[in-house]
Formats: sequence, structure tokens, C-alpha cells
Amino acid sequence: MFEYAPAPESRSVVDIAPSYGLFINGTFEAPGSTGGVFKTVNPATEEVLAEVSAAGPEDVDRAVAAARSAFGPWSALPGAERAKYLFRIARIIQERSRELAVLESLDNGKPIKESRDVDLPLVAAHFFYYAGWADKLEYAGFGENPRPIGVAAQVIPWNFPLLMLAWKIAPALATGNTVVLKPAETTPLSALFFADICRQADLPPGVVNIITGAGETGRTLVEHPGVDKVAFTGSTEVGRQIARSVAGTGKRLTLELGGKAANIVFDDAPIDQAVEGIVNGIFFNQGHVCCAGSRLLVQESAYDEVMESLKRRMATLRLGDPLDKNTDIGAINSAEQLERIRVLTDAGSQEGPERWSPPCELPAQGFWFAPTIFTGVTQAHRIAREEIFGPVLSVLTFRTPAEAIEKANNTPYGLSAGIWSEKGSLILAVADKLRAGVIWANTFNKFDPTSPFGGYKESGYGREGGRHGLEAYLG
Repeated sequence: MFEYAPAPESRSVVDIAPSYGLFINGTFEAPGSTGGVFKTVNPATEEVLAEVSAAGPEDVDRAVAAARSAFGPWSALPGAERAKYLFRIARIIQERSRELAVLESLDNGKPIKESRDVDLPLVAAHFFYYAGWADKLEYAGFGENPRPIGVAAQVIPWNFPLLMLAWKIAPALATGNTVVLKPAETTPLSALFFADICRQADLPPGVVNIITGAGETGRTLVEHPGVDKVAFTGSTEVGRQIARSVAGTGKRLTLELGGKAANIVFDDAPIDQAVEGIVNGIFFNQGHVCCAGSRLLVQESAYDEVMESLKRRMATLRLGDPLDKNTDIGAINSAEQLERIRVLTDAGSQEGPERWSPPCELPAQGFWFAPTIFTGVTQAHRIAREEIFGPVLSVLTFRTPAEAIEKANNTPYGLSAGIWSEKGSLILAVADKLRAGVIWANTFNKFDPTSPFGGYKESGYGREGGRHGLEAYLG
């Protein structure tokens, strides 16, 4: 077998400070008496990267007050003027993309080729795209004189820290809102670097405020009476809590939550192409993807061929140092997430399905999990019902399109799905009956800033991206 020599990206391109404050009103500040500090670690090595401030209630008050104070002048700017700031931010992101990609891989654990070739280009593209909308809002289809809502509280997850920030902040700023954003506790660094980009772009103080902390900080922000709009991406359980806390307050709310997507392969599908889509669907970003194709539905007549090809392809996946450009599968983001993956996969083994992983040597340090598939899975098994959020694939079979549709829809989630077939008529007929917000045909995990993204049922409501993404920030 061809051997890949190590090709590590240099971590010297990014300068991580020993400690970081809270970004409020255009400056970094130490937390108040109700705040604290915590450490963020590299999940691949468990090395402490930096000490980060944890915002307390008084810090949240200051951040919301800063956003409120900045809202009037920012919303009064002509759209073309706001667009200049967004364009400037997009260009700086492109200029600093190598630095940001290395930082994201260090703090998150994802392979550098994903953060470099997927995340960062999409981050810049979202700011460019929404910069173009800033002076065209009256033509977006939301009325003659659409107005911004006010102060947006935005809480983002750890799986795509910088990309989720772009999904939230770009449309909010384009529409004239101001922002208080809280990144995930385990991945705060790229958001704090983005704060520096805001200063570099001369964004007016208070338009973007970034406060770090754990779940309690997020809860305090979401429930703050000075907030007009809440946008959350994360687990369904936390999404339910947020929906309950916001109910009756008059705050606007969008939720992008969990998923258990079906990737449906019909017997006429191009098998090699489908296998690449299966691998990308579940092993991209270690399966830390809310729209991951974690349930593979294969037509019985193609099952043997698909599984043989899939196992052969999985045996070529390279797991290891996220900063190595040859790495396909990086580190699990945290010890807590690794334990959840282990609990659910152990339950899968105990319930009867056959478990398989390719030969895979795991590093001694850090948080790692080998790519895994379960065959002989039924809809009653936990691994087919619960979101694992890791590199674990459950394989089910079907005979007819009607059975595939029934099994695909038999989930409380409804975020995404994939269909593999050479028949366009079959793809359209099946897609029309799938209850999912995003459906890919003969591909998977393809994103574009012009295309809306969001789910149904327990996968949340509201859309991000595209023209639809403006609606949540306009009154």
C-alpha cells in the first residue's frame, strides 16, 4: 500500500495568547466579579491552548447594553455602508485564512484539509454573499421597508465554530441588527480571533460582542430581557429549554438542532460515487455534523456490493494528527463527547447488530474514535434512533421506494437526507415524500451561502443561508 509521509501544517502561523478576555463594545475586557475563567484544550493532544474568560450575569448585561447602544447608529447606516464593513471582514478572513484554519483544527480537532478547504472558504463566502444583500433588502420579498429587529443573541456549537459564527453574524449585520454571540465552551478561540478581525475592519464598537463561557452563560444571554432575537444551533435538548424560556417573551427565535439523516442508496446508483458520498456523509468532521448521513438505507439487491466497496474504502481512511494534510479523520472534540459516542456504540453492540471498524491504531494522547459501521440494524435499535454525533454509521436495508421513504421518515428528526440513483424521476418522487429540510441528490454535505438550510420536527425551525436567512433578522 502507498505510504503517506507526514505533511503537517505549521502551527507557528497562528499566535495564541496565554489568556483572553470578553469582547465587549470593541475591546477585550476581564470578566466582572460574577465571571470566571476556564481552559480550552487541543483535543488531539489534551494540551492547554489558552485560558478563556467565563462571562457572568453582569458581563452579559454589559454586552447586551453595548449592542443596544450600537443598534441605533448601525441600523441607521445605509445598506451600502454596512455592506462595506461586511466586504472588509470577508477580505480579511481570506487574508488570514491559513492562520484561522490552523487555529480551528487546533481547538476543534478537525483535519486541516477540512478547515482549510471547506470551512474557511465558506466563512468568507457567507460574508461576501450577505454584503451583497445589505442594500437590497426591500427587494428580498419581506415587504417594502423591512426593518431590523434589534439585538440578536446568538449561541453556536463546537462542530463548526467559525462557520456557524458566519451563518449567524453575516445576515444579522447585513440587515442592521447588532449581535452578542457566545461560542461553545470547548471551541472559543476562532470566535475571539474573529473579534480581532472586527477591530481590524474598523467595525463600530458594540455592533459585534463576543462573550465566552459554558451553558450557564448561554442561558443568561438567551433569557436576558434586552435581547430581541435568539438564534441557536446545538442539541435538541437545549433547543427545547430555549424554546420554553423564550415562549411568551415576544423574542424572535430560530433553532437548528439535531439530526439522524437517511442516506438512501438504490440499486441503480453509481456505487463508487455513492460510497464516496456515504463516507463524506458520516465521517466528514468525525461525524460531528448535525446533518450527517448517519443512517444508511441500501436497497437489498445492491447491499453486498455497497458494503464490500464501503469497507474497502474505509480501510484507506487515515486517522491521526489534525494538522497533517493527509489526515481524513481527526480527534473527537472533547472527552465528554467521546464518552457519549462510546455509550451509544456499546449499546449498539449489546442490542445485536454486527460492529465493524477497519484496522486503526489510535494515538495514545487525545480523544479518538475509530470509524465504525453497524450492520443488521433495525429501526428499534438505539443507534438507529438517537443522534450519536460521531463517526458511526448504522446500515439498514429496504426493498421498495415506499419502504425506503417509510424508514427514512421514521425519526423524530427532519434535517437532511440523501438519495442516490441514476433515475431523476425516482429521485424527485422520493424527495417529494421525505420530511427533511435539505435533500441532496447523488451528493452529500454540499453547502452554499445562497441556499437555505434548516429542518423540521425536532431538528428545529427557521432557515439560515440564502434569501431565507434574512427573514429571521427582519421585523
